[in-house]
Amino acid sequence: MKKRVWITGASSGIGKAVAMAMANRGYELIISGRNQGVLDEITRQTGALSVAFDIRDRNSNLKAADLIKEKFGYLDIVFLNAGTCEYVDVTDFKSDIFEDMLKTNFLSMVYAIEASLPLLRASRNAQIVGMSSSVAFVGLPRAEAYGASKAAIRNFLQSLRIDLAKENISVSIVCPGFIKTPLTDKNDFPMPFLISSEAAAETIINGIEKKKLEIITPRLFVTLMKILSFLPNQLSTYLLKKVTNRQ
Repeated sequence: MKKRVWITGASSGIGKAVAMAMANRGYELIISGRNQGVLDEITRQTGALSVAFDIRDRNSNLKAADLIKEKFGYLDIVFLNAGTCEYVDVTDFKSDIFEDMLKTNFLSMVYAIEASLPLLRASRNAQIVGMSSSVAFVGLPRAEAYGASKAAIRNFLQSLRIDLAKENISVSIVCPGFIKTPLTDKNDFPMPFLISSEAAAETIINGIEKKKLEIITPRLFVTLMKILSFLPNQLSTYLLKKVTNRQ
């Protein structure tokens, strides 16, 4: 039987690549995103159901889930990928960037899980997949707001994994490094070990199918980030300042 998956942030970057790759593997797709034209094109190619809405609005998430329930009745997987990135300039420190990052990246995921849990509970073997980041392991320059939102996601999903285990709902956390997307194309700094969104999508889907607790890509870069997080604070701070030219 085909597995039914709802993908948010499916109109660009990793989300779009995952949607196309999952369609090729025979998944039944529900896709959401901001670009209706791209969603329509994915639907034309894959037969996916397109549900466009504002992820930052709680009621819109609930209405989207109601539409999915009316058409399908249940979900096997939700891949909560929608999000954005803005960097902080400490010489002009503004709290509104933090509000935007937490709303778009973290709270939108909470809203989507609230909306989709009844549909997941109707499946016999459900899975929540959430997009965090390698920056959730250690703070990087200018990533105060983005990193905080992604660290919140990682901690939130780790807790949720424990609480949902008794219901046979697994939780996988995706922590990518630098992936070539329209979002990272705007970056004005070197991005080591950069890989394509298509390559990342294959690793992510393989991890989803194996129900890995944590999915990382590219492996070497994210492993280095994790190692940094285990070092004494003084040493990790020194190394990060050196490699990011912050000394």
